[in-house]
Amino acid sequence: MSALSDLCEDRTALHPAEIDHLLRLTASWSLLADLSFSDIVLVTPTRGDSRRMMVVAQARPNNRATVVNDDMVGDVLEGEQWAHVELAFDSGSRVVGEVLLDLSEGPVPAWCIPVRTRGSVIAVLVRLQGPLRGPASSYEQAYLSIFERLCSMVSTGSFPFREDAVGGPGLPRVGDGILLLDGTGRIEFATPNATSALHRLGVYEASEGRRLDELGVRSRSVERALSYGLPSLEDIEEDADAAVTMNCVPLIELDVVTGALVLVRDVSDVRQLNQMVLNREAAIREVHHRVKNNLQTISSLLRLQSRRTTQVETRTALHEAERRVRSIAVVHEVLSREPGEEVVFDEIVRSVVVLVEDTVLTPHPIEIVVNGDLGTLSTDVATPLALCLTEILTNAVEHGFVDFADNDETAVGIVTLDLALEGDYAVCEVRDNGRGLDESFSLDVPTSLGLSIVRDLVRSQLHGVIEMTNVASAEGGGTFVRIVVPTEPRG
Repeated sequence: MSALSDLCEDRTALHPAEIDHLLRLTASWSLLADLSFSDIVLVTPTRGDSRRMMVVAQARPNNRATVVNDDMVGDVLEGEQWAHVELAFDSGSRVVGEVLLDLSEGPVPAWCIPVRTRGSVIAVLVRLQGPLRGPASSYEQAYLSIFERLCSMVSTGSFPFREDAVGGPGLPRVGDGILLLDGTGRIEFATPNATSALHRLGVYEASEGRRLDELGVRSRSVERALSYGLPSLEDIEEDADAAVTMNCVPLIELDVVTGALVLVRDVSDVRQLNQMVLNREAAIREVHHRVKNNLQTISSLLRLQSRRTTQVETRTALHEAERRVRSIAVVHEVLSREPGEEVVFDEIVRSVVVLVEDTVLTPHPIEIVVNGDLGTLSTDVATPLALCLTEILTNAVEHGFVDFADNDETAVGIVTLDLALEGDYAVCEVRDNGRGLDESFSLDVPTSLGLSIVRDLVRSQLHGVIEMTNVASAEGGGTFVRIVVPTEPRG
């Protein structure tokens, strides 16, 4: 919750709808601060004492030095110099005067503008004007004229709009460029930056006195603002290398649209940068796709080679090598769809389970059940961990259920994979209801290449721990494997 919401709920008598109106005002009021070259504070009466006015929000201009060095939010305004604020609140009209912010600096010119919603004044917007640099230029005069029109809208309740904010992070600002349109859409005023943005769109003739469509620029946001009095944001593209963002703010007087303020930003460089990023992502996807294809080719070659040999041990070794290559290919297949340094591990687990079910043949039914997930993992963790789970699940299915159904033809082998995150560690637990481990089994002296690979990957590459034990239950025994590894790569 924002500081404004907290202050208003705790120390004022404002209703939720009124607080929402102030939130929308402060979301857009960077526009007001920049147009007036001034600091702005928002004040409202405190609960229980309507004579005491409290600052609930504050904004500083981006195009002029601030005159308010301190954070005033939460301050209660006292003293004769703040009487103009109370007068504006009571009268519902703009009051112009002076306030004393610092004894050593002298009084500061202030506009006190009532903030009205649903016919009631709920706050006062105070513009604190800093020292001028000299006579106001034509641009400054235009800015201040627009600011005054927006202040009238604040007083009547037509600003802020109920739609999205018209000023704030990510949106065009006053310094990016301004077009001021009259009620018919003709350009009355254009800043140099706005003119440069129009040049990007191929407009090189004089713009003042012309409509945008007459200049060859079709803007639906302008049409929407002038026809319906609604703000609108639009991106206009001339070609692949030129793009301009237009944020159109209707200017309303007595419920009639009298013009529009168009904030213009040249985003051509940003678009080109985004395109470069997209091209880079496409290239990364293509690399992962080719790696996956190459691994699948290697897997096919190993499978073909295994069919040519007559030696059982060689065929078994080639089958195991093929499965390991395919488990690595699974990660690259996921990355070929969503490139990056992280991958959703749940997708990999599903592919690993399908891989084990397809490649391991058993004379009795086996069911693999997966519970939980590990979310998103770094590819440096996901790739070796996927290989480890493939080996563990394969080992459980191939060797855990030897002679499993000799005495019970209805028996079903169950392999359960439980995944969970515990702090900064990923925990993988595999259980089966098979025959369990031999009494002489030791993970430090494994009897198979697969377990040697798993042990070394977990301990050396993933910097984790692994344990394998027998488990006893009411339904029988089985094997339990627990792997705990950091979610972020180390070393």
